[in-house]
Amino acid sequence: MPQPTLLPTQDTITVNSQAVPTSSFASDQYEDTELAYDEPNADWRYNPATNNARYRNRPFTVLARLISIVFPFSRFALGVWWDNFRGNSIPKQKKRARQLIKILTKLGPAYIKIGQALSTRPDVVPPAYLEELTTLQDKIPSFSNEVAFRFIEEELGKPPAEIYAEISAEPIAAASLGQVYKGRLKTGEEVAIKVQRPDLNRRITLDVYIMRILAGWVQDNVKQVRSNLRSIIDELAERIFEETNYNQEGRNADKFKKLYGYIEEIYVPKIYWDYTGKRVLTMEWIDGIKLTDVDAVQAEGIDATHLVEIGVECSLRQLLEHGFFHADPHPGNLLAMADGSGRLAYLDFGMMSRIKSYQRYGLIEAVVHLVNRDFEALARDYVKLDFLTPDVNLQPIVPALANVFGNALGATVAELNFKSITDQMSAMMYEFPFTVPAYYALIIRSMVTLEGIAIGIDPEFKVLSKAYPYIAKRLLTDPAPELRASLKDLLFKEEGFRWHRLENLLKNATDSRDYDFDSVVDQALEYLYSDRGIFIRDRIAEELVNVIDGLGRRTIFNISTAFRQQVGLTIQETPVDFREDSYTTTHLKNIVGILQQTPGFDPTHLVSIVAKIISKPETQEIGQKVAGKLTQKMAARLIRNLLLEKTTPQPRPVPAISGR
Repeated sequence: MPQPTLLPTQDTITVNSQAVPTSSFASDQYEDTELAYDEPNADWRYNPATNNARYRNRPFTVLARLISIVFPFSRFALGVWWDNFRGNSIPKQKKRARQLIKILTKLGPAYIKIGQALSTRPDVVPPAYLEELTTLQDKIPSFSNEVAFRFIEEELGKPPAEIYAEISAEPIAAASLGQVYKGRLKTGEEVAIKVQRPDLNRRITLDVYIMRILAGWVQDNVKQVRSNLRSIIDELAERIFEETNYNQEGRNADKFKKLYGYIEEIYVPKIYWDYTGKRVLTMEWIDGIKLTDVDAVQAEGIDATHLVEIGVECSLRQLLEHGFFHADPHPGNLLAMADGSGRLAYLDFGMMSRIKSYQRYGLIEAVVHLVNRDFEALARDYVKLDFLTPDVNLQPIVPALANVFGNALGATVAELNFKSITDQMSAMMYEFPFTVPAYYALIIRSMVTLEGIAIGIDPEFKVLSKAYPYIAKRLLTDPAPELRASLKDLLFKEEGFRWHRLENLLKNATDSRDYDFDSVVDQALEYLYSDRGIFIRDRIAEELVNVIDGLGRRTIFNISTAFRQQVGLTIQETPVDFREDSYTTTHLKNIVGILQQTPGFDPTHLVSIVAKIISKPETQEIGQKVAGKLTQKMAARLIRNLLLEKTTPQPRPVPAISGR
């Protein structure tokens, strides 16, 4: 049998990718396309009932596995306690970290996943542990080539030598579910060949069964825990089971590329379907550097912080545009490409998740209400997002939310990160009947992992600060009724139009990469002149009345003052509200300045917009309302002044007045 050429093992961590053509799927069209699971009833998918039936009558198997889990962790915990007791915990940390890695590796994929999640939290895990935990991302002990090559032959129908022109002598990387070889197709393309670990299904199903039993016991017996822990375990198990089918991972990669491949700085690997099966995945190879290796990234002339910002933006689009998101963005799956393009390569599409449209809009509304400190609305958001049941009394929860977030937010939402949000919420969730929906557990896992990478690169990085420009852009451009209502709530209050909010939205939205000023104007006019915009038209009329009335009074005062100066009369003291620009005028000037700096802003285009606005019958109606209310104000002021003059009490006016 001919042998493929063996490539030498490399030390650098380099994995697959491919250039991304511009997607025909418009980035600013948020179509309500629920992303159904592929093969939802396939026998390889996780089914709690089937899994329970498999192990329910095998108590000795379960007990043996439980002992193999509890014993090493107990010994590890005892060792840490002993180190602390003797006062030498710091010198021993490296040794204990290696001990923990051995335990997690020996226990298998489920526990390696836990270690990978911890490896991205420098704000939680001590540095000695963090350094060791990062090895779980791609440096786990590999299994034999003989087994791997046998799997390739079983899945693809031919020995590796007949499929690949070259294949590395040893795996380039090994992770929780498989290991990766570097190869070359007979047609010349360099590829990464991912081969699944043996006996994977049995180990995962047994661990999931044990986790589900333990979660169920806690859920049923610990009153403080109200979340459906079984559902959370089921959600995680379903995603892990998807990872064990490389055909599904390939479909996920193609779907991810279709939805997000239009982002210029995102790189999505190509799947070679002729060389892919359930346990073997062949994808295009790239050279890349982990984002957490800041020195190596900077040596390539790449700004690591900028790439993290790109990752945050892409994650927001995944969560809030289409609801199809990468649930496992640890450093081994996010690489800075080493080809000089400055792009971010996404890898490993096994663990993907989906959230529904009402959940996506609910998350945006929650951010808006958080920024706006509208805690009553935020409490209602928790009901919409399935954290609270509709029958829960929200009255005592509102002040609790105000206490938690009111103190934590500081001057701006940018002061808060995802970890601090979850920390702040934890205590309150025990006090009130909150439950954590299963879908949200994966969102938190994804965002906290990404935030952990960001903090490792820049300790001052704030995910929410980088996220708000995208949220602002969505509020200004998305025609969805839910977000139109949120925008109205954000900008209008009983005291009037809050121009500073609009100024802040426009300022933030201009930082979003695909912000389109013309689109914002078109969306605003369409909504303003629709039946849904009646309320806003009325409020605009009131605002115009106040602005015109204020300008008129100031103009009359200025003319009167100038005349008095000319004829030598006593000059009246300037009223307080005339000394500075009004609230509205100040912010309107700021908004004009922002618009002038907005990419795509064309002052000449405003002429056609104004002409279009003037021609609308609704505009004429607004003009009539403004004229009518101004007349009423002037009449009321005239009558009030006449009445005050007639009822002015004695003695006679002060000299300054009598000399008039």
